[in-house]
Amino acid sequence: MNIWVGALLAVAAGAGYMAQAQPSNSIELRLAPDSRCNIKGNVSHNNGERIYHVPGQKYYEQTVITPSRGERWFCSEAEAQKAGWRKSGV
Repeated sequence: MNIWVGALLAVAAGAGYMAQAQPSNSIELRLAPDSRCNIKGNVSHNNGERIYHVPGQKYYEQTVITPSRGERWFCSEAEAQKAGWRKSGV
């Protein structure tokens, strides 16, 4: 782990995130920074499609946010849609 990843992990932990460094030095966020913003914006590994998941959907719990891949949290479905993301079909 390099110094920048270590510093980012410390900042994430201090902000209430649960962060984990991966071997590639990317960061994964498992908990929303704000409990009201719990919609997960995921980028498909297969085709790069931007898909969001809401609590209760089939793959919500398994979905992990990796900001370095362009993934992010949303506070509403309208916000996700406005940003160009589509809702998961399952």
